[in-house]
Amino acid sequence: MAMNAVINFLHRTIAAAGFLAVLSGCATNNLPPAPASAATPDYRYLIGPLDTVNIIVWRNPELSISVPVRPDGKISTPLVEDVQAIGRNPTDLARDVERALSKFTRDPVVTVVVTTFQGSSSEQIRIIGEATRPQAIAYRQNMTILDVMIQVGGLTDFADGNNAVLVRGKDGGKQYSVRLKDLIRRGDISANVDVRPGDVIIIPQSWF
Repeated sequence: MAMNAVINFLHRTIAAAGFLAVLSGCATNNLPPAPASAATPDYRYLIGPLDTVNIIVWRNPELSISVPVRPDGKISTPLVEDVQAIGRNPTDLARDVERALSKFTRDPVVTVVVTTFQGSSSEQIRIIGEATRPQAIAYRQNMTILDVMIQVGGLTDFADGNNAVLVRGKDGGKQYSVRLKDLIRRGDISANVDVRPGDVIIIPQSWF
């Protein structure tokens, strides 16, 4: 019995040591810093559910309409019940509507203007963890992590901002460290980096 008690004590000690090792490992993520520049000059906005689009049909005002993109990713316009909008850029969607309308009117000319932006889910920037307002936001050209943090209201009082992780979904899920505390609380602009469509920013909680 005494030997069993010693063994059990050792098991508990080893388990506790392992747990502490995990905690200390979380304290520093040891990831490479995110590249300062990650511009996407060829980026084209992709329409997402809950966007609002203006469909303008030249010389056919009765066919022109402003409509929301439904949660199923489609829109309905006069004469056309269902057109897939999600994942299309405005120019491609205009051509799709033209083809659909050509069954009813001769040589339609359509322009699509997006007026309310949510963006395709694959293009959104997602912020989770210890942000004041964790959320998914639409990407825009030349967006930086400072722009993202302003939109989510900064860090909570419990955030371990300098151990935040940026996951670049369109780069095979590659992970980078970002110094959000230095950027937001200390005004160190050198910690600002570009974001790209589909990035995920994970802000851990401080253990202390």
